[in-house]
Amino acid sequence: MAETPVPATTGRLTAAQGAALYVGAVLGTGVIALPALAAEAAGPASLFAWLLLVVVSAPLAATFAALGARYPDAGGVSTYARMAFGPRAAAVVGWCFYFAVPPGAAAAALFGGAYVEAAVGGGATTVAVTAVLLMVAVTTTNAVGVQLAGRVQLALAGILVTFLLVAVLLSLPHASTGNLRPFAPHGWTAVGPAAALLVWSFVGWEAITHLTGEFRRPARDLPRATAAAVVVVGGLYLAVAFAIVAVLGPAAAEADAPLGELFAVALGGDARWLAAATALLLTFGAMNAYYAGAAKLGAALGRDGALPAWLARGDVAGDVPRRSLAVNAGLSFLALLAVLLAAVGPRPLVLLTTGSFVTVYAVGVAAALRLLPRRSRTWYAAVVTVGAVIFLLVMTGVYLVWPLVVTGAALLYLRLSGNRTSGAAASVSTPDEAAEGGVGARTAPVGSTDGT
Repeated sequence: MAETPVPATTGRLTAAQGAALYVGAVLGTGVIALPALAAEAAGPASLFAWLLLVVVSAPLAATFAALGARYPDAGGVSTYARMAFGPRAAAVVGWCFYFAVPPGAAAAALFGGAYVEAAVGGGATTVAVTAVLLMVAVTTTNAVGVQLAGRVQLALAGILVTFLLVAVLLSLPHASTGNLRPFAPHGWTAVGPAAALLVWSFVGWEAITHLTGEFRRPARDLPRATAAAVVVVGGLYLAVAFAIVAVLGPAAAEADAPLGELFAVALGGDARWLAAATALLLTFGAMNAYYAGAAKLGAALGRDGALPAWLARGDVAGDVPRRSLAVNAGLSFLALLAVLLAAVGPRPLVLLTTGSFVTVYAVGVAAALRLLPRRSRTWYAAVVTVGAVIFLLVMTGVYLVWPLVVTGAALLYLRLSGNRTSGAAASVSTPDEAAEGGVGARTAPVGSTDGT
């Protein structure tokens, strides 16, 4: 198939800033809360669940990076679904992502608030106030523009990596092999449920696809950013998870702030303030990346007719989608309010959110099998990922009800609004159109990024 080069975008994100956005999106709040939840579910055997998801994340990240480099568009996975399966699939996957961010943001903000409460006290009031302030700060940063968000994220990533490495390296001398026995106290079957919980820790590879048009050179910078992020995130997750299990032992499963306990062992004395600062930075980084991606996606969905056209302003690279950002922020505040009033713990919120993201992964990988050059390195990466995504879908179980509800709502909206086709068809080409230099050739594939 003949391929037409992609003209330079008007974006300004560098590979380093992109890698930092990835690190923030994927590392995020998982590292401050989920090692304890996973240890509670499977004991030390939860380390196998961490290892499984680190291994799976490499081909998954490569698949989404290849799609983003070939088709840099604010619609991200929604755009790939439209090109592969049509507008209804695009609307469904777009809604699943867009409406998963608010409850996910509420859970993330509460994780950060719990660490602050552990440091200063104040109970539920401190947690709630911290969560609100985090949401306000992230919304403000993204309202200024994605370039500022990228610079902020680059600084955050450097600080976070340093903090986590210090905690791990200084705590490891206190590790005990006795804390690894019994290795599977709840049986090996408990590794599956632990993996389902840990999916929250690895969602994020798809989030940056909505920002690919903001990169200076998507075809070159996106694969570099992805590769760097995979190494950093995978290494840190494994190191922190092992340290928490080996150093804290059975207490890891009972800790509300396991990273704080690890800091206390590593540095001695009361390290709750440092743990709270790290938790806030991790939470801000994850929310920053997701707000940026969701805002761009909402604008693209408005452009394509999958959401009201009023949201479409800001879908072009370089523009700030403030209307979509405002809707996303408003829904996030409502989700937080609902959680606080209902006194619901973070575990069901985590599983509901990951159910939506696993659905996005499933559609995105299926689209990759149709859109990426057959028998290229990235096509084989997508093939490898299929089995892992099926496993995650099975492990998510009943929490797939939420994406099914969202799917029904998306299809009902299309039916009631009369939107049968996507308005983006003229702006992002299908592979055949690109080969012929047709209308959508501005985002035609770049062969050099796919190993062909």
